[in-house]
Amino acid sequence: MNTPEKSFFAPARAWKYLTKKPVTVPMEDILITPREASDRYRGFHINDWEKCIGCGTCSKICPTDAITMIEFEELPDVEGSKPERPSIDYGRCSFCGLCVDICTTGSLQMTKEYLHISKDPNTFFFIPTEEGIHGIKKPLGYVRDEDSDLLDLEREEMEIDPPEIRKTSFIEMVKGFSKEQAVREASRCVGCSICEKTCPAHMNIADYIKDIYDDDLQTGLKDLYKTNPLPAVCGRMCTHKCETVCTIGHRGEPIAIRWLKRYIVDNVPQDKYPEILDQEVIKKANAKVAIVGAGPAGLSAAYFLSLMGYEITVYEEKNRPGGVLNYGGPSYRLPDTAFEQDVNYIKSLGVKIITNTKVGKDITLEELKAKNDVIFVSTGFNKGRKLPIEGSDHEKVFDSLTILEEMKNYVRGEGPKPYIPKSLVVIGGGNVAMDVARSMLRLQNLEYKKSEVHVLSLERNFDEMPADEDEIVEGKEEGVIFHPGWGPVKVIVENGELKGVLFRKCLEVFDENGRFNPKYDESNTITVNADMVVMTVGQAPDYSYLPEEIQKNMKIERGRIKTNEYGQVEGVPWLFAGGDIVHGPDIIHGVADGHKAAQGIDQYIMDKQLSK
Repeated sequence: MNTPEKSFFAPARAWKYLTKKPVTVPMEDILITPREASDRYRGFHINDWEKCIGCGTCSKICPTDAITMIEFEELPDVEGSKPERPSIDYGRCSFCGLCVDICTTGSLQMTKEYLHISKDPNTFFFIPTEEGIHGIKKPLGYVRDEDSDLLDLEREEMEIDPPEIRKTSFIEMVKGFSKEQAVREASRCVGCSICEKTCPAHMNIADYIKDIYDDDLQTGLKDLYKTNPLPAVCGRMCTHKCETVCTIGHRGEPIAIRWLKRYIVDNVPQDKYPEILDQEVIKKANAKVAIVGAGPAGLSAAYFLSLMGYEITVYEEKNRPGGVLNYGGPSYRLPDTAFEQDVNYIKSLGVKIITNTKVGKDITLEELKAKNDVIFVSTGFNKGRKLPIEGSDHEKVFDSLTILEEMKNYVRGEGPKPYIPKSLVVIGGGNVAMDVARSMLRLQNLEYKKSEVHVLSLERNFDEMPADEDEIVEGKEEGVIFHPGWGPVKVIVENGELKGVLFRKCLEVFDENGRFNPKYDESNTITVNADMVVMTVGQAPDYSYLPEEIQKNMKIERGRIKTNEYGQVEGVPWLFAGGDIVHGPDIIHGVADGHKAAQGIDQYIMDKQLSK
């Protein structure tokens, strides 16, 4: 390489600086009026405590272990967050900015502030707030952008049948994740476990999602069964409250926790369950427990009690176990094969399920008590309700549970064809209303090649309706006609024939105190023509199987039995309860109740045996 020739006297050019006065910036100027850093300078951190949820992702990603999560007693320990905030050791911090790039809520940021001088090393341990390291707000420096964001905010799309197929089919419409889809969706999880607090069963969600990412479905199955013996059911019809607090959901779409649960059970052969779960009871307990009702709570209690060595017999009024799930849950959402998958494993543990047996009629509660040490009741809200309005006693006006059972049995081939109207009005805005509307819409399309189903609810818009968003969206795609913000006045009957329903405009559903207290515009009414009406306005329990003497010793408030934390009925120590009759309708809450009750029953029997 050729270099230019330099003059012999070139170095002499620098001699001129020997006589010039040096430029020195006083330390005071640097500290008092420091030069502002560049726009994306990675300086000291600030953290908005109102936005921060204590998820700890910043701590996990820190390459120098400079961030530690600290628990604060003054912070509320509530669902959707942890009472923790990050502290930063600036002796270790490399100012890489990864903590900002992965922050799930955007609470953690970096400023342009870069000076901190102290002889006290403890001052370099800092718990950032909005005020900054010196209590003075400074302009932001490095800010996360689309290129540096480390979170995948978009959910993996689930395959679902198109509307034109769904509206004439009762075959399961949601197809489930492939392996590639499940792994990609699992990779979005940051493993913070915040969702587990919100889950009534406190499932090991972060663990089984990691198992999917690691392609270890056998361990995933074990993690599911630690807290939930109905994973195939909950993988399809769970209310998935966990997803409402998912940390990824703060800036994007929450992790599809429910679908990931389903992926595990759909991809582990059931004949391998005994070998994988290895739940053989080592020692049998010398006690018997009778369970009344084979719904989620009853089956959950049966599962956990059987693992403790107890002899379990479940009594079910219907011809199949499952409670409302089995005759109310539409086949396109919960096929029989999925439910049988869960029930068959529970039965394989030695649980005896006696169907077509109504306690209080075919066998009394006193007879059960004579044969067993403890009774657990989980009879559910099994009576449908109707509104006390004019015309509601017409033969073509149904409660939700009656018509759902008729449709489910017909689809199974186990019952006669129900009355299929040419025009149906469904009153109500919850998931049960969607089940009725979408099931009858399918029968209409199969019977008449067209459908007309109207859903009217007090709630004034889709955001206020209690039904899941996907139920509303899919219902609209299939052809359900929604009319939010209308309350029924009367069912119109002429010469004994049902003609429709008169509605009035609902202005408010709840009052200023949050109590249910609808207000109407009496001058604004509509009539919706129909030859059948279904009222999905809640369900009620049936306690006729409980002897009067026992009911006198119990506390029943607003239809629900009062129990302690472990399901033990107040006033009747040998009686335990769970599920709808304690906490209201919710599958996963029923599962949790069964687990808690099993612990309470075990403790009660042990204490009783020790006292002898």
